[in-house]
Amino acid sequence: MYQSFDDIADPAAALPRIQRLREEMAQRSLDGFLVPRADEHQGEYVPPNAERLSYISGFTGSAGLAVVLANEAAVFVDGRYTVQVVEQVDADTFQAIHMADQMPRDWLKERLSEGMRIGYDPMLHPLGEVRKYEALCAEAGAEFVPCETNPLDATWDDRPAPPLGPVHLHPIDYAGEEASDKIARINGVLGEKKADAAVLTTPESICWLFNIRGSDVTHVPLVTSFAILNREAKPQLFVDGRKLSNAVRDALSGLAEISEPDALLAGLDALGAAKARVLVDPNIAGAAIPRRIEAAGGTVVEGADPVLLPKATKNAAEIDGARAAHARDGVALAKFLAWFDRTAPGGELTEIAAAKKLEEFRAASGMLKDLSFDSISAAGPHAAIPHYRVSYSSNLRIEPGMLYLIDSGGQYLDGTTDVTRTIAVGEPSAEMRDRFTRVLKGHIAISTAKFPKNTSGAQLDALARMALWKAGLDFDHGTGHGVGAYLSVHEGPQRISKAGTVPLEAGMIVSNEPGYYKAGHFGIRIENLELVTDPCAVPDGERAMHAMETLTLAPIDRHLIVAEMLTAEERGWLDTYHALVFTEIGPQVDNGTYRWLEKATRPIAG
Repeated sequence: MYQSFDDIADPAAALPRIQRLREEMAQRSLDGFLVPRADEHQGEYVPPNAERLSYISGFTGSAGLAVVLANEAAVFVDGRYTVQVVEQVDADTFQAIHMADQMPRDWLKERLSEGMRIGYDPMLHPLGEVRKYEALCAEAGAEFVPCETNPLDATWDDRPAPPLGPVHLHPIDYAGEEASDKIARINGVLGEKKADAAVLTTPESICWLFNIRGSDVTHVPLVTSFAILNREAKPQLFVDGRKLSNAVRDALSGLAEISEPDALLAGLDALGAAKARVLVDPNIAGAAIPRRIEAAGGTVVEGADPVLLPKATKNAAEIDGARAAHARDGVALAKFLAWFDRTAPGGELTEIAAAKKLEEFRAASGMLKDLSFDSISAAGPHAAIPHYRVSYSSNLRIEPGMLYLIDSGGQYLDGTTDVTRTIAVGEPSAEMRDRFTRVLKGHIAISTAKFPKNTSGAQLDALARMALWKAGLDFDHGTGHGVGAYLSVHEGPQRISKAGTVPLEAGMIVSNEPGYYKAGHFGIRIENLELVTDPCAVPDGERAMHAMETLTLAPIDRHLIVAEMLTAEERGWLDTYHALVFTEIGPQVDNGTYRWLEKATRPIAG
């Protein structure tokens, strides 16, 4: 199995652990300390040795921050985790606070006084964030103090060792571009920005640039590493040598100078000594990196990671790989949905059993490398929790009258998938069908959107919400995120959300996943991945327009659709999409699944 259903939170452990941390803080003359859910690379997924927030608080979500003071502490989460944090955190030790109600800086501001020293690990907080805390502390006459070593780590006796997943070369058939050509291309970007070098801190960027993949974090084939790009010289790659076979080391040595991770600081000092102008992303890189360069005499050029945009705009091989991965994934989904349709009405199926079965169907392809995230297998009220994680203690039976939501994905050498389907078990209520149809209308609006060059995700986001807004409804997450090519299932800089300011470009892959959640009752989400296409002329139009090509191939539950609520154009999209699913997936499945698929993709009644 690529996922675990164990209950990993231990609220009772929080009190003795925070007491030890406070003792360590006192020895260092610190009045407070920040514990982010982050490692030195600021990624969504972190290795076990970097799960500091989980260790100190019990909260296991993928985003959050704890502020620990001498006499009180709080854990801050976003809207995805408000239910989870209450279940996992000891309320006597930590306050659980929704960031929409109060941001960490505001909470801390109310408690700061002159002379206080608030500590932080400068490798775990980006420079942009550190500046805000420094200003906050200065206003109160306090100090925001970088710690040379992390005080929490000093108290973590059984802290896991750093990961040592082997590094693999990503085949050119899937990468579509030689690493040497990518490096030359990014060096051209450095020239445009008048930078002599750039520091890369995100493993996704490094893996894409050097055409390597690894297994250092759960579900994402990353190699934890750093890199320095030198416009006029060979790059430097800082990676634990124990991860490299002789063949991989030989291949990478032709591209870069290979050093151990602890040589990074010396590399930054050398840039400073050379008076280099160094591009650093202040929203990603730990504050220690730009400040080390400046302290050594270099000049920091603040700007976006130069790899982000080239990585996000997929080349022809990556696009072909995405299509192949989704066709393969669609076979597994069809088999699962047919099996679920036969099995769920009996009322004996559980959330865990369903998640395991879908993973089994994916693995049967023989090409599954991992899941792209822990499956969100959610029945009834659990489906109203957008990032619900099923465990043995929460495992619900899926019963008639419920909606079942399954959000899942696979990692294949040729692509990364992410798909959500909401399924009626038995007869859905009129309210369920109304809400589902409104979500579907928003989904179709994104899928059929045509938009000019330089259109951002924020400009499209409202399209997904319009049918819900008309009924006084909404959802609290973004409509879509970027997706990598056998990399992270959540990839920037592109996204469809109110905060999505980056223009969508041809070759970008984004999710299309509007939803609706009735707390304590049911949840709905419909998700496909979409490829932004090249601009094309519109009949009688004046400007070429981008559009979306749907990559995901899986039926949408017709039992939940109120056909009369759909326009003729929306019904046409649904029928065309279902015909495509049947044409592409039907020939690849067994007879029983074929018959189910034929029925599931019939044209919708007008």
